[in-house]
Amino acid sequence: MRKEKSKRKKSGFRRLILFLLVLLAVLLGGWYYLIGRLYGEINYQEAAGFKDKPWKGGGAVNILLIGNDSRGNDENGRSDAMILLSVNEKAKTVYMTSILRDIYVEIPGHDGNRLNAAYSFGGPELLMETIGQNFDIEVNRYVMVNFEAFAGLVDAVGGVDLEVTGQEIEYINAYLVEYNMLTERPEGTDYMDTAASGLVHLNGPQALAYSRNRYMGTDFGRTQRQRKVLAGIVKNLPPALLSGPGEVLKGILPNLTTNLTKRECMELSLLSGKFLSYEWEQGSIPLEGSYQNATIREMEVLQIDFEKNKEYLHERAY
Repeated sequence: MRKEKSKRKKSGFRRLILFLLVLLAVLLGGWYYLIGRLYGEINYQEAAGFKDKPWKGGGAVNILLIGNDSRGNDENGRSDAMILLSVNEKAKTVYMTSILRDIYVEIPGHDGNRLNAAYSFGGPELLMETIGQNFDIEVNRYVMVNFEAFAGLVDAVGGVDLEVTGQEIEYINAYLVEYNMLTERPEGTDYMDTAASGLVHLNGPQALAYSRNRYMGTDFGRTQRQRKVLAGIVKNLPPALLSGPGEVLKGILPNLTTNLTKRECMELSLLSGKFLSYEWEQGSIPLEGSYQNATIREMEVLQIDFEKNKEYLHERAY
């Protein structure tokens, strides 16, 4: 009798394990199918020189976020925003480091030039190669968005709330003049009250105008504003996905261009919940006191102490 009971228990346990394995396979299959469909909405652009290189390694994930000033995904334009997103799994921290475009660097296959010239010469691939060579850091993947689409990203998550000064609002309105003309919107659309200040809600075009302002705090101030908007997007993304996932994904995915493969995006999706729980920090290079203004071949550039800035990047990434 005991043997029969024991056999029944073992048989029941096996059936439970089998059921759980089948359920897990179904869930993973469904998840993979969903990610595959979503990935089909993204613009994949191979970077041949990085195809066989890993997307993460050494407990770190480095992805270069590029904002260009083109009007469509098929135009190169200029890389006016370059932010290195470094996920440090050991420290459980995500660092957003702006790399200023006027840094004077050696560009593989070209003369020395401003960093953003690398993008003009060879797109994201040459830009990643230039950053890797000059800063001795492995950056094999990128995600790019053009500035017009950037406004769509902000609107997709319901806008962002930021501390804004009255002077910054004046510049927001000034940049909206050009944006409204380019997008054929009526003059005055989305203008803000110049008497307002403090915590304000910005929609997509307003956040884009805020991010483009380089007249307050030069390019250091502008890159800080870009990171604030990006942090606002990250903060608002989870609740926006819960309330209206279809609209959010439709507003975001078609505006992205990347060399991340479908398999890598699958892995990233499984890790995203963990990454969002990490501490998020911001910074920029060159570091204070590690650069000087210079004129080279009639170009106004930043000459920097590469060793000091390399050390800064490596501490955060690895």
